[in-house]
Amino acid sequence: MLRITFLGTGGSLPTRNRNPSAVMVNREGELILFDCGEGTQQQMMRAKTGMMSLSSIFISHFHADHFLGIPGLIQTMSFLGRSEPLTIYGPEGTREFTEFFKILGYCNLKYEIRGVELRPDDIVEGEGYVVRALKTEHSIPSLGYALIENPRPGRFNREKAVGLGVPPGPLFAKLQRGNPVEVNGKIVKPEEVMGIPRPGRTIVYTGDTRPCEAVLEASRDADLLIHDGSFADEMADWAEESMHSTAGEVAALAKEAGVRKLVLTHISSRYTDDADPVLKDSKKVFENVVVAEDLMELEVPYRPD
Repeated sequence: MLRITFLGTGGSLPTRNRNPSAVMVNREGELILFDCGEGTQQQMMRAKTGMMSLSSIFISHFHADHFLGIPGLIQTMSFLGRSEPLTIYGPEGTREFTEFFKILGYCNLKYEIRGVELRPDDIVEGEGYVVRALKTEHSIPSLGYALIENPRPGRFNREKAVGLGVPPGPLFAKLQRGNPVEVNGKIVKPEEVMGIPRPGRTIVYTGDTRPCEAVLEASRDADLLIHDGSFADEMADWAEESMHSTAGEVAALAKEAGVRKLVLTHISSRYTDDADPVLKDSKKVFENVVVAEDLMELEVPYRPD
């Protein structure tokens, strides 16, 4: 499973139908949160994502609409009896902000919270994946993130295994796990019966940014790019001044990178009633694009073999 839930898709100001930024990734039951704007815990309840399996929070930058949901979320999990540690990753200042979160409201948390500062190209290793920090271009220190799954094993060639004398059963599973087996005094190696490794999936989340080289390179052949798409193209001057992106700019980046799907988020409050201008400007350049809505879910499939 690789499910994306858009808990908050609004720009700097919340609106009646868009909460501030928060994107939840559910990977095989492990929850990973990218940004945590105000009201995120309620959105988690509405979306029924759960929260106790949350392993980490990756903050793109410390503008309020991207982190104000953290104090309430960590206190709620404490009230619910959480005991597993939680790590908050982010750019410079993350350690200080994390200490502030822990003492806010005089809450005696019942679990450990660690703040870890990342620099561009730093790697956080998870179980079966890594998260790589990306240099983004915003008005304050900021990071984007690429979640990159490990390659999957190639397909198991049952006929070849049997032909090499391996009986069906536990030895098949051992070979599929990458371990050699001994049959009648002969060693059969995994590479003799397994196809070439198959790619995992890649998701890129930018936070707030201008289109930039690091995001372009990280997004090459990505399965999903979740990008700041604050404005329609008519607002290009303001997008540049405020260090955000227009839909057309992002579409051009997605096309050059060869991403499979593009999702625009961080939508300006000026499009509260109608985000079609954003979508139309993007579709002029890149067809497989959607504008995120609060509580929208996406499943990211494996690529066809």
